[in-house]
Amino acid sequence: MTRWIMVGLSCFLSLGGRAAQLPTKTQVRLVLSVEGARPGESILAGIQLRMPPGWHTYWKNPGDSGQATRIDWILTNGISAGETQWPVPEKFVTTAGPVTFVTYVYHEEALLVVPLKLDAQLPEGTYEIRAKLSWQECERQCFPGKGEVKASLVVGKSSSPSRESAMFEAWRTKLPKTEPQRAEAAWEKPGQGEDRPLLIKWNTAVRPADFFPYDKAVQGGTEVVAGEPFHFRKIVKSDVGKWPAEIRGLLVERPGTPQAIGYEVTLPIAEGAAKGMAPSVLTRGGTSLLAMLGLALLGGIILNIMPCVLPVLALKVLGFVNQAREAPARVRKLGLVYGLGVLVSFLVLAGIAIGVQRAGSLAGWGMAFQNPQFRVIITIILFLVALNLFGVFEINLGGGAMSAATELTAKQGIAGAFLNGVLATILATPCTAPFLGTAVGFAFTQPPQIILLIFAFVALGLALPFVLLCWHPAWLRFLPKPGLWMQRFKVAMGFPMMATAVWLFWVTATRLGRTGVLWFGLFLVMVSLAAWIWGEFVQKNSRRKALAIVICVLVVGLAYGGILEQELHWRSSGKSAGADEIIWKPWSPEAVAAARAEGRPVFVDFTADTCLNCKYFEATSINIPATRSRLKELNVATLVADYTDENPQIAQELRKYGSGGVPMYLIYSRDPAAAPLVLTSLTPKSLLDALDQAGRESK
Repeated sequence: MTRWIMVGLSCFLSLGGRAAQLPTKTQVRLVLSVEGARPGESILAGIQLRMPPGWHTYWKNPGDSGQATRIDWILTNGISAGETQWPVPEKFVTTAGPVTFVTYVYHEEALLVVPLKLDAQLPEGTYEIRAKLSWQECERQCFPGKGEVKASLVVGKSSSPSRESAMFEAWRTKLPKTEPQRAEAAWEKPGQGEDRPLLIKWNTAVRPADFFPYDKAVQGGTEVVAGEPFHFRKIVKSDVGKWPAEIRGLLVERPGTPQAIGYEVTLPIAEGAAKGMAPSVLTRGGTSLLAMLGLALLGGIILNIMPCVLPVLALKVLGFVNQAREAPARVRKLGLVYGLGVLVSFLVLAGIAIGVQRAGSLAGWGMAFQNPQFRVIITIILFLVALNLFGVFEINLGGGAMSAATELTAKQGIAGAFLNGVLATILATPCTAPFLGTAVGFAFTQPPQIILLIFAFVALGLALPFVLLCWHPAWLRFLPKPGLWMQRFKVAMGFPMMATAVWLFWVTATRLGRTGVLWFGLFLVMVSLAAWIWGEFVQKNSRRKALAIVICVLVVGLAYGGILEQELHWRSSGKSAGADEIIWKPWSPEAVAAARAEGRPVFVDFTADTCLNCKYFEATSINIPATRSRLKELNVATLVADYTDENPQIAQELRKYGSGGVPMYLIYSRDPAAAPLVLTSLTPKSLLDALDQAGRESK
């Protein structure tokens, strides 16, 4: 299926590409506090991580994203490693639209200190201390890193410090302190759903201050509660309704700075607010609830001038006036009943949202965005909403449903007014108003009562102009007249929605493997094609409506099966890479020479991000199970020469082998004197045969 997608695209384009595997940015090494030690002593080992400016690695609890550095020791019997001592990290807060991520990181440099215990019966001699490391390094994007470090230790009759002993002394000041701190924790109130607010009181004179938890259940967002003594609120999450009896972590002075001071604590949690702790205020996780309610109200008001609602607004008010004739009190009463219909409808929607939340589908906005499947789905939804606002297709009620709704709302009196409020809510649901998305997105991170409150304010905003017009019908003359401007306003609202979709696409696609940007982008293009066919040939009463529906289904099915499932494997892990993923390293003549000096065959892929043929050959011949298995079986070194940007060295190599551009593939045998096999196109068979030939020549 993927083959046919690529063949079709190749008919129009001759350029495309693949991103090269980036080299590791973080430098790691193992240092020891001593050069020599006696049996029975304890020494310190340090894993030093040095990051370029702007890059960071993660603490033991990375927070909302990231991965803590992992150390797997390889030690001789008689030498054992203790618990890793982590320096106090920085609190790193990033915000993108309505989503805030809180992580705990190290910038520039970190030394993870580990005590090593030497057995009293350890024979004298020189021992190699080794460890395998894995970490995640991030700047604008994140990449995994792996490495192995080692150092030598002399065990004898005397101890002698190493040249790095001063480094341990310097970093000792950055480790958490264990002096007892006067702090206490208490639940502010019973748990609501999966969230429960926790108040921490700390008698410290240093500001700002924070609590860095060891447990991910304690959320990163911190709300400072006004007043004295100093205390702040953290949110604890539990999907099973069981709440911890204590919390462990660091009380930190001056969080967010490299000079932060941390105190390691274990705080029992009391039931009920501790003495001196303030009651709840209208902020959660650093976001003002009052601000969110304001956005919800404003978003509801703006819904009234969206094309879905405005055309019927004046007609409904005039209908109420005609029903009541000269009785203003009755008009006002009908307006209030209409508002009640809107409110009840939105509370029903809130109830559905709470049910989804309680079922565990979307326990919180931040948690949901850590799920790769959710990111894929929400990106597609926002992309379709933008296409709808641009007029590619329409979201509307079916003819039968719309007719039934019209008949119900045509009723006279109170019943008709109430049903008109319900209809207004139904008409408003396909529309997207500015500010509304932020408020509703915030609602999904909150307990049920906050969700109800947010939805109620949206309902208030939607109903308010209508109710005011019923109380003051003369204001109808100030109401904007329906016209072409409404359609233009609707299209204009599509651009911020598309911007949000593009941001989510960036967040999502870059985590779907090396080719995620290309494949997820192609998937959205095919979804756009299906949406256009649906709007143009199904919704506009085309003579060949049935054929158009079939084509839509085929396009979506091909996109889903060939891209989301086959290429991106989106349901399994959100990444296309498996356990047998090809590990690409940057090409250079020195890298080729080094691999051949080790007696390994070498496969070099000359490619570019602008080479679609390169993508085609990768999808159909390189990144397939048979090739991955053969590369692993023959222990082939795989190098990529990325020619996306101008590179004189790569250009010279291409000319050397008679190629005017990419793709080009060089396959070297283990024989350092043998010339490489040159290929400019691939099939699975030709590549496997070439690899087998290189393997035979090396025996």
